[in-house]
Amino acid sequence: MRDRPSGTKINQPDPHVRRILERAELEGIELIRFLYADHGGVIRGKAASRSRLAERLRTGIGHTVAMMAMNMLDQLQEVEHMSPVGEVRIVPDPATYVPLPHAPGAAAMLSDLCLPDGTPWDACARTFLKNAVAELASENYTLQAAFEPEFTLGRRLPDPSGGPDRLVPLDDALCYANAGFDTAHDYTIKLMRALETQGLRVEHYHPELGPGQQELSIRHAPALRAADNHVLYRETVRGVAMRMSMWATLAPKPLADQSGNGAHLHLSLWRDSQNVFGEDDEIRAAFIGGLIAHLPALTALTCGSVNSFRRLSPRSWSSAYAVYGPDNREAAVRVCSPLGESGEPNLELKPSDSSANPYLSLGAVIHAGLDGIRRKLDPGEPVDVDPDTRPGRYPRLPASLPEALDALEADEVLMEALGPLRRNAYLTVKRSEAAAFAGRDVSYELFNHLRVF
Repeated sequence: MRDRPSGTKINQPDPHVRRILERAELEGIELIRFLYADHGGVIRGKAASRSRLAERLRTGIGHTVAMMAMNMLDQLQEVEHMSPVGEVRIVPDPATYVPLPHAPGAAAMLSDLCLPDGTPWDACARTFLKNAVAELASENYTLQAAFEPEFTLGRRLPDPSGGPDRLVPLDDALCYANAGFDTAHDYTIKLMRALETQGLRVEHYHPELGPGQQELSIRHAPALRAADNHVLYRETVRGVAMRMSMWATLAPKPLADQSGNGAHLHLSLWRDSQNVFGEDDEIRAAFIGGLIAHLPALTALTCGSVNSFRRLSPRSWSSAYAVYGPDNREAAVRVCSPLGESGEPNLELKPSDSSANPYLSLGAVIHAGLDGIRRKLDPGEPVDVDPDTRPGRYPRLPASLPEALDALEADEVLMEALGPLRRNAYLTVKRSEAAAFAGRDVSYELFNHLRVF
């Protein structure tokens, strides 16, 4: 594969470039990772050396188109226009440059996938979110968002019976128990410092319900920055653990008999510096209506793995029904009450986890909500009880990845938004994952998700 296209110049001069080059030298950075998220939800990339960084900021790094047809098991799928023939460039966004405290000597930038002439590639997930943000802007809206991730901290050990490696949680502390704070203290402080160094502002932290389960949330940001933040968050959570001879996984269900790890998505819609969700009940209702109408299809993108659907079960506070309600933690869409007099109302989408590609996930949510606004969709009555206590009354979310993919394929709005190349690749990759795990036992599924996510 060629790494340097003759005469190609992708990035125009950028005010961030000189600062990046100066910082890389002052901070002793030797390798700069150009990161992107693929259709399997995996964070991949290539790295430029500091000596070639100025050039690579202009040209990007060469990359085969076939990589966006790779599933989470590194099984390459047959997707039209994603064969061994064809080239794109991994083009970094200089505004996202951060040193990686958990990897001394390394830095990272979030990247787009572009054609050799510099135009966006139709399979680039980050471009999909950019386009969704532009659609919102055409209606004079902006979106603030934050992922609220959970993860399990422990150690990856060989299975005594010779099976796949298993995750042994760090502790068996109770939910929110002070003992859990103490057990994970050294790791948590290092993680917080690493996140803050990268510009991710930590909001709060606590030990969660399951053994070794942690929850650490960061401050909301504009939509693109929120997705970029989640990529950095995922990799930092895992990187800090590895440097401490531990293992952290954000897999939705790394332990079959314990609580799952979500990445609830918080959203607020803004216009003219005003939070529309707090000022306009009709717009908020229509946005919720869009989410509810598209939830079966959205689930294929917000809960993007076979393992995700072990988590989405009734009475587990992860949501299993396509309903909404005020502060209802069993509803798929929770209308959150503001914190204090200065707090802002927001929506929380609960069927969301870190096995999803955050750019596709958040972009699809924007398209669904915007469709609700444009068509003035009615979300129905809010639900103020656990929906599982009223059997048959409320629609269930898809119970498996294949079922969710069928719903996505039937959703005209989201399929149109994804576009032909991206939707074909995503459906093919995800159906291949479903098939790959269908004939294997639970331990194989758990192992492969906890090692990847």
